[in-house]
Amino acid sequence: MNDFKDRYDLLAVTGHTAGGKTEFAVGLAAVLDGEILSADSRQVYRGMDLGTGKDLKAYRTGNRIIPYHLIDLVEPGYKYSLFEYQKDALDAYLQIRKRNHLPVLCGGSGLYLESVLRGYQLVEVPPDPEFREQLKGEDHESLIRLLKRYGPLHNTTDTSSRKRLIRAIEIARFTNEHKKPQPPFPKLKSFIIGIRYEREERRKRITERLKKRLDEGMVDEVRELLKRIAPEDLVYYGLEYKYLTYYCLGKISYDEMFRQLNIAIHQFAKRQMTWLRGMERRGFTIHWIRGESSRDEKIHTALEMLRTSEE
Repeated sequence: MNDFKDRYDLLAVTGHTAGGKTEFAVGLAAVLDGEILSADSRQVYRGMDLGTGKDLKAYRTGNRIIPYHLIDLVEPGYKYSLFEYQKDALDAYLQIRKRNHLPVLCGGSGLYLESVLRGYQLVEVPPDPEFREQLKGEDHESLIRLLKRYGPLHNTTDTSSRKRLIRAIEIARFTNEHKKPQPPFPKLKSFIIGIRYEREERRKRITERLKKRLDEGMVDEVRELLKRIAPEDLVYYGLEYKYLTYYCLGKISYDEMFRQLNIAIHQFAKRQMTWLRGMERRGFTIHWIRGESSRDEKIHTALEMLRTSEE
């Protein structure tokens, strides 16, 4: 175990939503002298706390606070890009390694996770108002067909709203027209641990967590955000922010909000697992741990996996 930081560049923890990834990653980081790198596409936004499941209290273990990075970087309404995330992740990674600590990448946003683990070569894409104006007359299905011309869809959330879809087309078009070599992102040697629950337990945990967040004030969080940004900009972030915005605007009832949101989160968890299985097909080895185990049992199992990897 002593030479784990010498043999691996990064430890990654992933899995579906409501799987207890953060608590587990913090426990490992406490044992391995690590710091957390968030791989969550929405936790970068300040003030979006309950809806994104930040749970900053989870970074405290005993009398220690485990350092975390890539959380609360920008204001809501800003469209933080994968390109920016990868750059910020690399900066934070290098800082952690400079301190001779272990970077622990933790999250379930598959594209963000894989952009670091695989070292995507990305291009910064500026907005193109003239091109967006050309697309104004196109319906949703026409826009999807246009996006598919640039290649297979890698992220189904790109088609979830008109704004996301137009941005995805804009990025695909720019990338196709500007195929310039980019500075290489370092190839990191990573050890990946995944947490997964059986289907019924996963469903139970998702629903219970949603109820808990609502009890803790998630509606009030959305109402405060709506004082700062336009409803359509908050809906852009999807899931909790989409359905709670509709509720706050009086478009749906509380019961309908809960029902639709609960279904959407279950569907999201399934997509997360589909992405992770796809990562395995793309050559990543994910060492799976049963979610039903206690936190201490998970940490013990993970440490045994790490020891075995060193033999």
